[in-house]
Parts: sequence; structure tokens; C-alpha cells
Amino acid sequence: MNPHQTPDRLPSSGQACQTSEVTIAQLVGQVYASAPATERGRLLEHLIRPLGILSLVAVANGIFAKIRFRSEWPDLHVRLEDAQNVSAGDVIALVDHVQQVSVEAVDGLAQMLAGSPVLAGSAAAALLVTVLLQRARTRRADD
Repeated sequence: MNPHQTPDRLPSSGQACQTSEVTIAQLVGQVYASAPATERGRLLEHLIRPLGILSLVAVANGIFAKIRFRSEWPDLHVRLEDAQNVSAGDVIALVDHVQQVSVEAVDGLAQMLAGSPVLAGSAAAALLVTVLLQRARTRRADD
């Protein structure tokens, strides 16, 4: 399994799901790296929301737990300086973890990205939306 495969070259067996998971995390990391700070904050809020504090402590040396503790409770608002301190690698680790807890949260990124004029023009965001929509369709067909 090659984690650098493009979505149109994914294997058609059970490996496809595993490879697409890696690809999705990497694509989210690319979108995050190219996004302005306000959009980075929105991405982080969307990804952090479904996780509990213990999960957040376990990801990326607890950087997301620190962000959650600094935010107002129960609402979540990522400060701009917090978003600037999170690397694309941290986001990839977060997405990997979120996919284990809530695939729906990651699939929800498609709607969020499509609704953002700033991110909608990004090639990585367009590819990510396509992959997420294909994955959601496949899951619905399997159900």
C-alpha cells in the first residue's frame, strides 16, 4: 500500500479504504497548510469538536487539548494564534484520529470546504471534496 497514491489510483479491494484514509488525512493537511488563519481555525474547530479531552491529549503531544482548554466551554473557538501554532503534520495526526472516532466528522469537511469561497479554489480542497463525496457514496451503497 502506497500512502502517496492519488485517489483515482486506489486499489479496489479492502486496501482502498485504508489507502483513502491516509490520502484524506494528507489532503486535509495540505488544505490546512495553504489556508489563511481564519479558515485554519474553522477546520480545527470542525475536527476537534467530536473528540473528548482524553482523545485530544493523545494526539500531537496534546496541542489540541491545550487549544480546547483555552476555548470557552462548551463552545469551541480556536484562537488565531493557536491555529498558527498547529502544523500540517499535527492536523494529519488529528484527522487520522478523528476518522477512528467519527468518519461523519471528516466527511462533513466536504460541506464546509464547498461553502468556503477562500478554500473552494484550492486544488487540494477540490480533490479532498471529491474523495470525501466518493467515500460517502460508497459507504451508502454498501449499507
